[in-house]
Amino acid sequence: MKRKIPALNALKAFEVAGSTGSFTRAAELLNVTQSAVSRQVRQLEEQLGETLLQRRHHHLQLTDAGRTLLRALQQSFDRIELTVRGIQTHQQANRIRLNAPPTFASRWLLPRLGRLREACPGLEVTLTSQLQDNLAELATLDGAIRFGNGEWEGLDSSLLMHERHIAVCSPSLLLQQENRRVDLRNMTLLHVLAREDQRYLTWRHWLDAARISNIDLSGGYEFDTLDLAIRAAIDGLGITIADRQMVARELAAGQLVQVLDVQVDGHQSYWWVSRPGQDLPVHVEQFREWLMHEVWLAEGNLGGSGEVADCN
Repeated sequence: MKRKIPALNALKAFEVAGSTGSFTRAAELLNVTQSAVSRQVRQLEEQLGETLLQRRHHHLQLTDAGRTLLRALQQSFDRIELTVRGIQTHQQANRIRLNAPPTFASRWLLPRLGRLREACPGLEVTLTSQLQDNLAELATLDGAIRFGNGEWEGLDSSLLMHERHIAVCSPSLLLQQENRRVDLRNMTLLHVLAREDQRYLTWRHWLDAARISNIDLSGGYEFDTLDLAIRAAIDGLGITIADRQMVARELAAGQLVQVLDVQVDGHQSYWWVSRPGQDLPVHVEQFREWLMHEVWLAEGNLGGSGEVADCN
């Protein structure tokens, strides 16, 4: 039976352009020219008699018709790719491919993978932390952990944990303070960058909660990940604001100490993110349940000494 649908290349060009919001990025991913992607999308629009993408100066904006078509295409292409991958890698049916933020991956998830092996002996993990790895562009990912407000267009999300910010530094740095009294004016502040030209406002929020004023926030060292800021604090370079969960091991081992008894709830959180409209494979659901159990243990201050969830 001949199907009355537009050319597959045109549908794929629109799907990638609509997902990325850029003809340039779509061309890079499809390994074609930008003009080829633009032409295919224009031809698709002419065939449908509907505008799918509004051309703005710096980005593409989906119309209502474009949003409807994109959602259908994403789900369809995802199912096709997942099916093909399942056929090609049947021998790796128990491998989960996961993407997570660098700090969460190295400081929270990685130390717990031994517990995953104990709970789910047959489950294997491929873990990436490149920020450009996302579910919208890579159907090879089974799921992702994201940091933000829980809203990602075209994806389902469920809360893992909230951030709880505390100030930390090395014990040696604290000993250098006169009478061990903390004077932030004489300490180097370590900042984390939200973008190349903007810092996260964690220091400002913490200082407000601590009712400390007249601190110059313009100076100090800057890092593109919280992990680097934490490592700098461990090395005695300065004092940083960190999520308590991300420094739990260093606090317990005495490598870091909390400065003042002040804790601030973060404005963003960690989330489990997956594609909508499809059931998770059994091994992916097992991993998600194990992950949620580990979060429950961590939130209950049970750390690595609590019970282990069983995947069976």
